[in-house]
Amino acid sequence: QVQLVESGGGLVQPGGSLRLSCAASGTDFRITTMEWYRQAPGKQRELVASITSGGSIDYADFVKGRFTISRDNAKNTVYLQMNSLKPEDTAVYVCKADNVIIGSRGNYSVGDFWGQGTQITVSS
Repeated sequence: QVQLVESGGGLVQPGGSLRLSCAASGTDFRITTMEWYRQAPGKQRELVASITSGGSIDYADFVKGRFTISRDNAKNTVYLQMNSLKPEDTAVYVCKADNVIIGSRGNYSVGDFWGQGTQITVSS
């Protein structure tokens, strides 16, 4: 169906930057919305940012002005540029493809897909 693979995670100093990528692969699909979530130990999963196929973007308040989400529809890839990273940004970041249309007219389905997650650690 559809598989999502994240990359770009790792260890970074406070104030540093990282760029995450999430590439979707499969056959005959279209993704309506792509989102980044994160979950830190002992905390609930939280939405970081989302972007629709038309380019509408939403950010969580705690990342506004620091993170930028973008997508390349031709490559079926979403990016998250993270600047001015803080220790509290430490979490597993997970990509989600929302309302994915799979198949063709007259024979299709709709579903959501999650990536495997990538660890971001912000520490000196």
